[in-house]
Amino acid sequence: MGVDDNTVSAPPKGRPPAVLQIVPRLVSGGAERGTVDLAAALAVAGWTSYVASAGGPLERDIIRSGATHLTLPLASKNPLRIRRNVRVLARLIRRLGIDIVHARSRAPAWSAWSAARATGRHFVTTFHNAYDAKVAPKRWYNSVLARGERVIAISQFVADHAAEVYGIEPERLRMIPRGVDLDIFDPSRVGAERIVNLSRRWRLPDGVPVVMLPARLTRWKGGLDFIAAIAVLGRRDVCCLLVGSEQRRGFRRELEAAIERSGHAGLFRIAGDCPDMPAAYMLADVVVSASSDPEGFGRTIIEALAMGRPVVATDHGGSRETIEPGVTGWLVPPRDPAALAEAIGEALSLGASGRSLLARRAIAHVASRFTREAMCARTIEVYEELLFPEAIAVRQEAPAAAVAWGRDGSGRLDAEGAARDIRQMSGNGRILVATTTSTRNGGAPGGRAR
Repeated sequence: MGVDDNTVSAPPKGRPPAVLQIVPRLVSGGAERGTVDLAAALAVAGWTSYVASAGGPLERDIIRSGATHLTLPLASKNPLRIRRNVRVLARLIRRLGIDIVHARSRAPAWSAWSAARATGRHFVTTFHNAYDAKVAPKRWYNSVLARGERVIAISQFVADHAAEVYGIEPERLRMIPRGVDLDIFDPSRVGAERIVNLSRRWRLPDGVPVVMLPARLTRWKGGLDFIAAIAVLGRRDVCCLLVGSEQRRGFRRELEAAIERSGHAGLFRIAGDCPDMPAAYMLADVVVSASSDPEGFGRTIIEALAMGRPVVATDHGGSRETIEPGVTGWLVPPRDPAALAEAIGEALSLGASGRSLLARRAIAHVASRFTREAMCARTIEVYEELLFPEAIAVRQEAPAAAVAWGRDGSGRLDAEGAARDIRQMSGNGRILVATTTSTRNGGAPGGRAR
């Protein structure tokens, strides 16, 4: 499905490749943050980077990164609007010389797929979750994400689902886990002033352990189970934070009513959205991910681990790939407040040495597997597979020249040699080789899904 790999030519010599990422809106969320990170990486690499969306708070980050934002009504699921978006996108693709269209959400993906077909451009998609496919209309609606020449899944859990439900062949499917920016999520870089200011803003009591659920305020993120678990825990010497914007109107009131019924109203704060999550994690003694349905990946988990925080998460979906039970955190059955309470209690009971050991393991775990640099590099490599297949073939056949490990044992890749190979094959002097990573930047996992 989609455009055949051999029917679309590479960008003309001397012109950097141009990528158009498409999302509904640029609000908080894993898909949106990944879009911003990749837009910046493409700009740094010398590619031409565009993002089309209906806009939002993260639009500023797109512009600051050196990419270009195109405002279009891509959040609409109205069939007439989707059809109109096809015509607008096709004109933009031709006018801007777009080489790759990368859709990251289902509704705008239908417009993007049709526009890519109409203009003969490469089409790439990302599955950000194992979307519900129990009924035929829903399965058809989701299927647009299976129509890419390359289909990226953000976890092995999602990759297995995409392959099983939509029959995506291994040749097209790539598993690229989400990554965290270790320059931002670094406990040594969060100053005391940021932590103190946030604590005052949230009116946190001194000397009391903080248990935090960072998630949008929507039912499946487990806020009600979190409240019930704190009631089961039975401790009055804790402060509990729900950090995230309201996604479903009225759900905040439902959470407030549940807190009141629990008899622990004085322990809870509903903080809303937070622009300084590194400081928020530093305030937390335990971070919780209580999703009742499986997370495709669970970005907040790796953010908290990168900050050295103990994490308790529900045992399904992508959480099984980001947490090592007993090593970097706890996994508990979903929708089980009693089990959640027990794990939170164990995390709170850690002594100083236990917390220090867990923090070191958690930080190392994220640095070796889940970094922004690795995520972006592997995504660019997917683009290169489509645009420069001859150069990729040369690199794969001669790994010693193109992907040579440093003789000093550092694990650094010979990026310059690989870059020369691709420049020679493509005639493009500004191409970035996607394997310019090190073991610190997430040398594994990734690549073709099993």
